[in-house]
Amino acid sequence: MDTDPAAAALAVLEGGNQAEIERLLQEYNRQNSRTFTFDQNEEEVRKKICDELLKVLQKDMGPSCQATCLETIRILSRDKKVLAPLTTRPAMLALMRLAGLEYTQSSMPEKAKFSVITEALKCLCNIVFNSEKAQQLSVDFKIAVGVCERLKMHRDKNLPHEIKFFDLRLLFLLSALKMDIRTQVKEEQGLLLLTDILESTLDIKWSDTYVVAEDCGHDPLSKEKADFAMEALKALFNVTYDNSQKKTDEDDVHQHRNLAAILCHCLLLKAQTEDKTEEFHSHTINLLSSIPVSGLDLLFSPNIKCGTVDYDGKKMDAIEVLLGFMEKRIDRGSNLKEGLTPVLSVLTEGSRKHRDMRKYIRSRVLPPLKDVKNRPEIGTTLRNKLVRLMTHIDTGVKHTAAEFLFVLCKESVDCLLKYTGYGNAAGLLAAHGLLAGGRGDGQYSDDEDTDTEEYKSVKSFINPITGHVEDPMPNPMDGMTEEQKEYEAMKLVNMFDKLSREQIIKPMRVKPDGTMGPLEEVANEYTSDHDSDSEENI
Repeated sequence: MDTDPAAAALAVLEGGNQAEIERLLQEYNRQNSRTFTFDQNEEEVRKKICDELLKVLQKDMGPSCQATCLETIRILSRDKKVLAPLTTRPAMLALMRLAGLEYTQSSMPEKAKFSVITEALKCLCNIVFNSEKAQQLSVDFKIAVGVCERLKMHRDKNLPHEIKFFDLRLLFLLSALKMDIRTQVKEEQGLLLLTDILESTLDIKWSDTYVVAEDCGHDPLSKEKADFAMEALKALFNVTYDNSQKKTDEDDVHQHRNLAAILCHCLLLKAQTEDKTEEFHSHTINLLSSIPVSGLDLLFSPNIKCGTVDYDGKKMDAIEVLLGFMEKRIDRGSNLKEGLTPVLSVLTEGSRKHRDMRKYIRSRVLPPLKDVKNRPEIGTTLRNKLVRLMTHIDTGVKHTAAEFLFVLCKESVDCLLKYTGYGNAAGLLAAHGLLAGGRGDGQYSDDEDTDTEEYKSVKSFINPITGHVEDPMPNPMDGMTEEQKEYEAMKLVNMFDKLSREQIIKPMRVKPDGTMGPLEEVANEYTSDHDSDSEENI
């Protein structure tokens, strides 16, 4: 027999008995359990193995042999190039049946079939993730509907954790990759179903409407519970992400507020390790960013039972978690677009909508200025770190950080410049058409901003561009004659003219509407007006 493992597996599948097939595949699976890259020269062999495995699965080989075959398919399905045999209609229907996702399967599956169902679900996860054809067939066969039906029927029954976990994993992948499936899940009351699953996983009890009856001495979440809850959070994100499809009836509002209360509870929970806690909070924050902002008031409800951070009668513990999460992501400095922008979005939109949230966050991020000797971007405070992001190379990160600070300043240009300096804020002001000053379009309370005595005493000495008091600089023109000054001025004009003509720079001006425009427009307007005056004169 050929010593090549793939060729040996194919030979046994084509002519071996059940015992030989199971024994050889178990050895193949053991050797390749951690294999994620495959030999390109064996692609055709692996495709034939997939074909033969599907044929074996059609026979009555018993659960043990079926699970072993499915494990081999799961390993092979990591390779996108050999998926053709697995993404036919018969193959997908066979895997769907083995996963127990046929609509007619309403009873609890036999325990002997649990391993088969689990492996079939894992296969479907891999195939759906790697194949657009499989994704479309999943829409056609309504696989997501089958998952939802099983989760509904066995919500409180003794269905193994692993099956429910991969049900949620498959639902997440399907709803992430195909918009049509999001619609199917919504029609199956997916928001309510997944919220109930999350609530049950976290053992949540209610003491009042939108008030979780918390155990202030609760233990950290087990790894199993944290992982399962995160799958539910990920699927919920997909279901709630499409804002254009959100309804506005009372039942929908209630579901979103109920979910917001659960997410507040999630922020106050910890897992068994710091990394797992951060991952859990990350998925919670992603979901917070996709639900209506009106529900974010539940993050600082006075009814939070175990809250210790009090601010004007409101419990700000969850807000503190958000701020701590944001600072940790900023300090990490990598992958900021995906890792930081969701929490910045939650904090920004929450502050824009809810006065108490904005006031508390501002007290933490932009406390009254005292020391203005250093530039706003220099230092270790939250303000310093956020101001540094205002000039970040990633446009999305730069805009989100600047918008957050702008909202904390109630969209007042003068207030923003006080905390950041004009140089750091210029990009945001240009985007809002506020380079000439003024306010944004947001509606905020009229409470006055107060300056500290330290700030007032040096306010007139602050450089508005850099945002700090600079050390006195010698005047470079001291000691020059008027002729020397004129010579240096003309030299500078000529340099700018050359750079402009060679299109290395483009001189700009602030137009009356607060936006930027080419400086040459002024010259053209002046020339036009001058010519008109000349024509009218006799």
